[in-house]
Amino acid sequence: MFKVNRQTDYAVRIVLALSKKPQGTRVSSASIGREMLIPPVLLQRIVAELASGDFIQTQAGRDGGISLGRDPSEITLLQVVEHLEGELYLSDCVLKPGECPFESRCPVHCQWVRLKNLLRDEMSRITFSSLVEDAASIAATLGVSLASASRKSAPVSKDIELSYVD
Repeated sequence: MFKVNRQTDYAVRIVLALSKKPQGTRVSSASIGREMLIPPVLLQRIVAELASGDFIQTQAGRDGGISLGRDPSEITLLQVVEHLEGELYLSDCVLKPGECPFESRCPVHCQWVRLKNLLRDEMSRITFSSLVEDAASIAATLGVSLASASRKSAPVSKDIELSYVD
């Protein structure tokens, strides 16, 4: 099973929360942390990591805060996940080509590569603007406003179940 760690899930939540706001909106990281149920002890580290990848912009000071670094249609789930996790792979034989003595003639190796590519391709198609649309659809189905829906826990994706590792 593909697993992302909790910190990556929190990073996705931050980018999603900022994507739901009008372009250029700056909010305090503490308010995003409360809204997305992110422990304060992890929040600043995740914000710094997202800023280093140009997913968000930070501004210090009284009127400071965080804002989305670029349009949500230009940020994919794959980009955020791989920024925090590194390149996705499903088996060590895919991670280190040439180390497996059976690689060139192994049907399992070929399938691991194919599945890795399928997962990466699918995740690269999921933009944060499409996730905002999904959130609006979920909220409409539940009969709540998008603003109140973002304060409740919701699945990261309607098609892929993700597990967490601490």
